[in-house]
Amino acid sequence: MATTQFRLSTKADKTTGQSEVLVRFFHGRINQYGKTNIFIQPQHWNQARQRVTVPKIRVMSDEAKQLTSELTNINTRLEKLEQYIQNSFIEAGAGKIALPGSWLADRINEYNFPTVKESRTIADMMEQFIETRYHSTSNVNHGRAVLRALRRFLIFSECSDLDIDQVTPDTLREFVDYLRNEHTYFEVETDKDGKRKIVFLNGRFKEAFQAVPESRLPVERGQNAINKFLGHLRSVFLWAVDNDLTTNNPFRKYQIPADIYGTPYYITIEERNHLLAVDLSNNPRLEVQRDIFVFQCVIGCRVSDLRNLTKQSVINGAVEYIPRKTKEGNPVTVRVPLNSVARAILEKYKDTPGDKLLPCMADQQYNYAIKEVFTIAGLTRPVTILNPTTRQEEKRPLNEVASSHLARRCFIGNLYKQVQDPNLIGKLSGHKEGSRAFARYRDIDEDMRRDLVAKLE
Repeated sequence: MATTQFRLSTKADKTTGQSEVLVRFFHGRINQYGKTNIFIQPQHWNQARQRVTVPKIRVMSDEAKQLTSELTNINTRLEKLEQYIQNSFIEAGAGKIALPGSWLADRINEYNFPTVKESRTIADMMEQFIETRYHSTSNVNHGRAVLRALRRFLIFSECSDLDIDQVTPDTLREFVDYLRNEHTYFEVETDKDGKRKIVFLNGRFKEAFQAVPESRLPVERGQNAINKFLGHLRSVFLWAVDNDLTTNNPFRKYQIPADIYGTPYYITIEERNHLLAVDLSNNPRLEVQRDIFVFQCVIGCRVSDLRNLTKQSVINGAVEYIPRKTKEGNPVTVRVPLNSVARAILEKYKDTPGDKLLPCMADQQYNYAIKEVFTIAGLTRPVTILNPTTRQEEKRPLNEVASSHLARRCFIGNLYKQVQDPNLIGKLSGHKEGSRAFARYRDIDEDMRRDLVAKLE
């Protein structure tokens, strides 16, 4: 009987700490080894089961749910790979004929990068792309949201069987038009009992939405949001062309518009200190989230990275982490020395249960708490924002627009006032050198303008 065995490589990536799952296939005189291209943290591997261990927790935080989902996904991939190898062995004669030395490696490559055998519709092609190329939970979720919108568009346009070779720049323009107008094809009414009901204003959209529903109804999308949808779709075509699945790439003659962002607003060091000094002893929940927000202000990480920090992330007086945004591309370790404010907050929460550095809550609840704290602290000065949908400037009170990302902007904006060196600050914020995203933080504020003009006196 043919046997497939998995084990974890003894070599770990120096940057991520992950090790690759290796596979051995043997039957009679056949004994081949291969690399699965599946990487995990060694502490999650169970060699006795030849699978990763998925924690069983009754009440899980969002971080635990995400980890559980990722580990479960890895086990599913290993099971599917094992079955694929066994089926391929049977198709190859079950050992009755000699197999080349590259047989196992070729089967793994086929599994990881399958070719299209039957359907060549653009929707099925994107489905295949998500399954084979997206491994992180966030990428899969974003990709599937785009895929659902694409499937609705195809039903709406009465071209569900559109072949990948038939997609043109005009198709992309029609898709953009659909994304921009999807929220206008229905209304939501509330009956006398308070129940919400969808009223469809377009028959074709009703058919599309009932076939491909959303847990959250489509909302008005701005150009930046539409660009993200197009970015996923462009990746599908680039992948398909690279793998000789098609020679058609409609994006060669279709340019995605540039994203437009407003000038980042941020709180000053004085406002940050005022926020920290507000007495919230009568509301411990808000006090904890206020402290976490201020901590984020002084280390500058994204909220997704903040939530993943553990007690082991503090090394020799500094926080070290690999930004999640770079893990699948070019992982870089960011090291931010802890100042007195950060050290005091960590000391205050040193007894946080478990391995987490701070007692973070769910992202949206965290944002609600931040707005509430800003309101209590009286941080309500008007700021200029760019409406993502209309792309027009608006004036809004700071407490209404405050969110976790404001902490990151506080870190970068105040550092830039002291040291106008984007690359140096980028090493602390996790932006790569020459990052276009970082360029948005480089607006010269009013104090810097006065200082520059004063040099002419």
